[in-house]
Amino acid sequence: MSTPPPTTIPTSSPRQPCRRWHGAKPVPLAVSLVVGLIFRFAVPKPAHLSKQAWQLLAIFLATITGLILGPLPVGAWAFVCLMLSVLTKTLTLSAAFAAFTNDVIWLIVVSFFFSRGLVKTGLGDRVALYFVKLLGKSTLGLAYGLALCELLISPAVPSTTARAGGIFLPIIKSLSLAADSRPSHDSAKKLGAFLIQSQLQCSCNSSALFLTAAAQNLLCVKLAQSLGVKIANPWVTWFKASCLPALISLSVIPVILFKLYPPEIKETPDAPAMASQKLAQMGPVSKVEWAMVATMLVTVALWISGKALGIASVVSAMLGLSVLLLLGVLHWDDCLSEKTAWDTLVWFAVLIGMAGQLTALGVVPWISDGVAKFLKSLSVGWPAALFILQAAYFFIHYLFASQTAHVGALYSAFLAMHLASKVPGLLAALALAYNTNLFGALTHYSSGQAAVYYGGGFVKLRAVFRVGILMALINVVIWILVGTPWWKILGLY
Repeated sequence: MSTPPPTTIPTSSPRQPCRRWHGAKPVPLAVSLVVGLIFRFAVPKPAHLSKQAWQLLAIFLATITGLILGPLPVGAWAFVCLMLSVLTKTLTLSAAFAAFTNDVIWLIVVSFFFSRGLVKTGLGDRVALYFVKLLGKSTLGLAYGLALCELLISPAVPSTTARAGGIFLPIIKSLSLAADSRPSHDSAKKLGAFLIQSQLQCSCNSSALFLTAAAQNLLCVKLAQSLGVKIANPWVTWFKASCLPALISLSVIPVILFKLYPPEIKETPDAPAMASQKLAQMGPVSKVEWAMVATMLVTVALWISGKALGIASVVSAMLGLSVLLLLGVLHWDDCLSEKTAWDTLVWFAVLIGMAGQLTALGVVPWISDGVAKFLKSLSVGWPAALFILQAAYFFIHYLFASQTAHVGALYSAFLAMHLASKVPGLLAALALAYNTNLFGALTHYSSGQAAVYYGGGFVKLRAVFRVGILMALINVVIWILVGTPWWKILGLY
């Protein structure tokens, strides 16, 4: 008789591991939405503003709150807020996506592709190694070397965005990776995060130093002249007034950031010898590197002479990218895999589009009119009016995602307020123009170069806002303390 098989005791199936939530962070999401809802329904709407305008301002504030708190990645949150503006019929679909054709945005995107070309060909590594060889004994020396390089080329490259994306971000990436400081990683604090913050803050002063260092400078001068402010020999006048405060700011910004936002790697005494060894291993410049150099030189030449030739900066950049594709230096797959470029396209276009609609719907003019009426009620003298108006012009930039858009929307209005308050015209015009450059590093969306540097992935969003406001206040103090007596000597008032 056969032995019956043993009775099998059923066992419970093993527990499935608890799956981690990968959606939006609940608390930041709730706070962001509550901010928008409170503003929309609890704050009284001014009578002369439409429901659409007030609703868009509420969505914009929720968007900015979310960008600070981070319920979702930046691009995803911007897309969700764009969807809300369309779903609530605050914006039409065409108005919501209108900024996706903005030339500044596409200049940023193409700049990322140039960065990839510099990295892929090895040219970025070669340039970075030369920097390490010459100035690499300390992190602070690297920061000053990059700032000095931008200072020298800025008069001939009238786009801070192009300089950031086409030249300096690739160099910083190569330097950082060589020091094992990687983007979107804890190691970013070793070197990359500090160099990004230093270069961004220094670039604002480089752009303010020369009339031809940024496109918005020329627009400011044009608008000032249209209001009757005469600027004799604009390039020289601009430089004489800006040189002392800008150069002093440039000389202290890296040191200040070295204390406020210190890198983990401070001294690299063996770096120059290592760089020399690696340069020897790389050998002579390759054909693809020469092709990259030639394309960049032609592109920069077109940026410099583009106005005379009738070629916009973004068209010049696209032409350069086309040449790189035709020569095989870059492949289309390289462009498709550049996630940061496409991410920047989404969130920056959303913010520029919302900011533009806020102006068109009368929200931004309402704010500036309120400032003018407030000053009139105070009956202050022109020095106090100058200070108040400049501060308002500066910090209202939190509502803008473009320096050029800010100038187009508010420069003339604020200059007119200055003139009505008896502020000397040339002083008012130049001070507004300089501030237009200095607030370019307030946030990650306040300028094209800020978007480029943030897209590098080395700096966390909270750090961008924290360092942005601290350095903005430091820059303003330096320009006031140095500029006030200097402009008196020059006879601006």
